[in-house]
Amino acid sequence: MSSTIYAPGPTPDTVKTPDGKILHPPESWMLLPPGDAALTRRVKAQGDHWLVQEKKGRKVFSRGIWAEAELIESLKKDLEAERNTDAYRKKREADTRRREKKQEEYVEDFEGAVSTYLNFHPRYRTLASELSKRVTEHATPVGSGTVARTQRIPIEKRAEAAVIAWLRHQTTGYDSMVIPRVKGKRREVRRMLARRSKELLERYRQGETPSQTCPLKVALELPQYS
Repeated sequence: MSSTIYAPGPTPDTVKTPDGKILHPPESWMLLPPGDAALTRRVKAQGDHWLVQEKKGRKVFSRGIWAEAELIESLKKDLEAERNTDAYRKKREADTRRREKKQEEYVEDFEGAVSTYLNFHPRYRTLASELSKRVTEHATPVGSGTVARTQRIPIEKRAEAAVIAWLRHQTTGYDSMVIPRVKGKRREVRRMLARRSKELLERYRQGETPSQTCPLKVALELPQYS
């Protein structure tokens, strides 16, 4: 059994090797689109296959897996039969409840970490609570791809990064900025905006009175899903 990774080819029935060569899969093969992780795992475990992956920026996206059509269809029928049993449905329900409980606990922990990072003066307790809630609701949904979903850094660092990201998008002109396509320029702009955001947070930690045009105050007065 062999596994090879290729990039998508110029047509749906081709793939491209790392050196740019275009290949056609064997005639008896078919492309299994991404989406059914269980079926994909079984196909990968039981026969020769080609993985089709496309890199966009720093992310790699699956475009499916080529393998014997007969194998894919056979495994698909087996999996469908399993999924139609009461035991499978009960297991899925239990798994769903477990994931939901784990997500609820993480959201609570994350909001607490955000609140701790903000550490606003007591006079801004209500504002800190609202900001913590908004940052958390934006950052923690499963599949959101935000820094809050990573396990590579401590939750305290995730909370800090999520706050700075929320402020960047909600209290600065970052989203409408025209940033030159020069290597490192976007990172430089983000660092500059992060410094401004941290300075803004520090004023609330010190209990200073914000102006009527304070970007954080203005952002929090807007409807949450505007």
